Amino acid sequence: MIRVLVVDDDFMVARLHSTLVARVPGFEVAGVAHTGAEALSQVRELAPDLVLLDLYLPDVSGLEVLRLLRGDGAPGGGPDVLVITAARDAESVRAARHGGAVQYVVKPFEGRLLTERLERYAHDSQEFGRLTAPGQDELDQVFGVSGAAAGGGAATEVAVAARPAVPATLPKGLSEQTAALVRETLTACRDAEGLSASECAEKSGLSRVSARRYLEHFVTTGGARVTLRYGTTGRPERRYHPL
Repeated sequence: MIRVLVVDDDFMVARLHSTLVARVPGFEVAGVAHTGAEALSQVRELAPDLVLLDLYLPDVSGLEVLRLLRGDGAPGGGPDVLVITAARDAESVRAARHGGAVQYVVKPFEGRLLTERLERYAHDSQEFGRLTAPGQDELDQVFGVSGAAAGGGAATEVAVAARPAVPATLPKGLSEQTAALVRETLTACRDAEGLSASECAEKSGLSRVSARRYLEHFVTTGGARVTLRYGTTGRPERRYHPL
């Protein structure tokens, strides 16, 4: 049984996440915390296997909690951490990955998405448990490196939280046909800088608003990633890349 500590400052959100965790076979809620201090205390007391961690906490940044949980001084290396947050800026994502988060889920999300991420985590945990003296193919599979990247090319990218166990259900208002069109448009992009929502809209014949909704859905469900391109003025432009 995988024991989970749910950390979120919003009591209702924490309750919802706990309910979702409890519904997944093989998982149980070990405890709930609403502040960074409570999270650290309960990790010491309960020794959970996995922490669902919000980054916006009232007393300390969730990234600082992640650092303390996964740092060199953490007992046994500390529990695994799955980040669940409204923070979608590149710095937070980069810091979470650098800090050792196993996955990154952006709020708000469909309940099925968390179920898929937990199922994926359980699958990966089992794969790690079977490793003895793994070959490169086994290591590539565990670390999410696919065919061409694993072949020794110039650049290898490991996707964090990028492969759901089963296809995610589309949110209300999105259609499979249009999602397939946007996905095809994004996949066909060979530009290293990716596509903006406006460029995707122009290539697919959709409105910019519609194109962005689907692109953001792919980011949330692990089908795409975002980079920011900064200009001289104004907000940075979001560029989308297929995974």
